[in-house]
Amino acid sequence: MEVVIVPDAQAGGEVIAEAMVALLRRKPDALLGVATGSTPLPVYQALTAKVGAGAVDAGRARICQLDEYVGLPAGHPESYRSVVLREVVEPLGLDQASFMGPNGSADDIPAACVAYDRALTEAGGVDLQLLGIGTDGHIGFNEPCSSLASRTRIKTLTEQTRIDNARFFDGDIDQVPHHVITQGIGTILEARHVVLLATGEGKAEAVAQTVEGPVSALVPASALQLHPHATVVVDEAAAAKLKLADYFRATFAAKPEWQGL
Repeated sequence: MEVVIVPDAQAGGEVIAEAMVALLRRKPDALLGVATGSTPLPVYQALTAKVGAGAVDAGRARICQLDEYVGLPAGHPESYRSVVLREVVEPLGLDQASFMGPNGSADDIPAACVAYDRALTEAGGVDLQLLGIGTDGHIGFNEPCSSLASRTRIKTLTEQTRIDNARFFDGDIDQVPHHVITQGIGTILEARHVVLLATGEGKAEAVAQTVEGPVSALVPASALQLHPHATVVVDEAAAAKLKLADYFRATFAAKPEWQGL
């Protein structure tokens, strides 16, 4: 696992966006897995700016969702489909045909989960999966004690996660759905490159447990230690509790430029 410590969220967005640009130059039809929430916005803004400046042609890129609320109609402004279209697909000038995600409004949710997991495989697999991390160490909506081998499935949100997400629903937790479809940890680990972005002091404990703690279902993100190409990008605040922070800074500073992220 590589840990990259950056000054702030914008710098983190630049580092990850540049990795996406490099990927799209190598593989123009790469499948990019995207996360929602406020943390990844600097990544999407930086990538959009680079595409607009002609750094790379993203016209053949494909986008896939990490998760989706159950019960919100596809057109609801806070459905993750709407969020991804609004924050990623449309700014990059992509057609909706390039986008794929789970159906949170399906009559048969378990079947929809299986179908989405299969669709990711049939699409050739995710080339780069961007993740955020919850204050309790969750990735996607794999809450603490999720199976490290789990596949795409329905999950019940914890009270803390619903509190954290209430800001997207006018601060009203009662509007936040109780269930989601999420890629499982096993599904996430099949991506060729997994990049986790964490910013702010509120994520410092979760980052430390993820990077330096034991691999444990209690901290789902710690499963990234098992991935052959996992990158954790954190700002100074989120890196505050890392015991090996100086080592991580030194190794990244000495990294050959050709190696990339």
